[in-house]
Amino acid sequence: MGLTLYSAWRATAPYRVRIGLALKGLAYDYSPIDLIRGDQRKAEYRAINRQGLTPALDIGGGRVLTQSLAILEWLEEAHPEPPILPQDALDRQIVRAMALIIACDIHPLNNTRVGRKLNKMGVDQAGILEWTQGWICEGFDALEPLIERHGRGFAFGDKPTIADCCLIPQIYSAQRYEVDLMPYPSIRSVADRAANHPAFQMAHPNKQPDAVLS
Repeated sequence: MGLTLYSAWRATAPYRVRIGLALKGLAYDYSPIDLIRGDQRKAEYRAINRQGLTPALDIGGGRVLTQSLAILEWLEEAHPEPPILPQDALDRQIVRAMALIIACDIHPLNNTRVGRKLNKMGVDQAGILEWTQGWICEGFDALEPLIERHGRGFAFGDKPTIADCCLIPQIYSAQRYEVDLMPYPSIRSVADRAANHPAFQMAHPNKQPDAVLS
C-alpha cells in the first residue's frame, strides 16, 4: 500500500504525522503544500482535503485520511508495531489527554489562518506574538506537571507515543515564537531526548524537501 503525505514543512500538524510515520518505519511519497502561497485553498487540493488544511494522507484506493490525530490513531491501528500508545487503558487516556492539550487547546489558537484573521482585525505583529506566546505557555503550564509525573525520557514513559508526536512540533513552534522554555524542564528534557532519536530527526522541518532555510 503506497502512501502519499500532503505536508507543509514548517506546519506542526503534518510534522506530527511525519513523526508517526517515521516511528512506524513507513515509507511515503511527499507532496508539498505551500501554505504561504495558498496551495491549500486551490481547487486541486480542496478535491483531496475539502477542509483545505494539512496534512492529508492518501493511503491508496481513493482513500484519503485527514486530521493529524485521527491519522496517528489509524497508524496505530493499521500498523500496531512498534506501538505509539501504551497498552493500559488509563495510560492511553493520559497520553491522549497530553496530545489533545496541544492539538485542541494550543495549536488551533496560533496557526497561520488565526494569525491572518487577527491581522485583518487590526492586531499588529507584536499583539499577535503576545497572543501566540500566551496560549503556548498556558498549554505548557498544563503539560509540564503531567510529563514530570509520567515521563521517563519521553512525555509518557521511556518510549515515544502520540503525545511526543504532538509535543515536539509544538516545541519547534514555541521556539519560532520566542517562547521562554526555561520554566519547563520536563518538556525540555523530552526535546533533548527526541533530538537524538532517528524518527524525530527524519521528521524535522529542515529535513523536508520543501524546506526554506535562511
